[in-house]
Amino acid sequence: MTGIGIIGSIIIGALAGWIAEKIMNANHGLITNIILGILGAVVLNFLLTAITGSTLGGVIGQLIIAIIGACILIFAWRAVKGRA
Repeated sequence: MTGIGIIGSIIIGALAGWIAEKIMNANHGLITNIILGILGAVVLNFLLTAITGSTLGGVIGQLIIAIIGACILIFAWRAVKGRA
């Protein structure tokens, strides 16, 4: 999350994780939401940069990327958890 800062990243991560939790009908805590939101943003930013060479800028762009990334992580976690 370039240009957002640490506090901004935590706030956006928490918000994105909470929204992803509601979209995916999951039941996580606040810390898990923050982690999923931040990791989701990092993973999707990396993928977008590797594929297209750029990513969405600004707070809204990073929030959208974090939400989509967190949803992907929740989906992946469910897929791995379902196999065990």
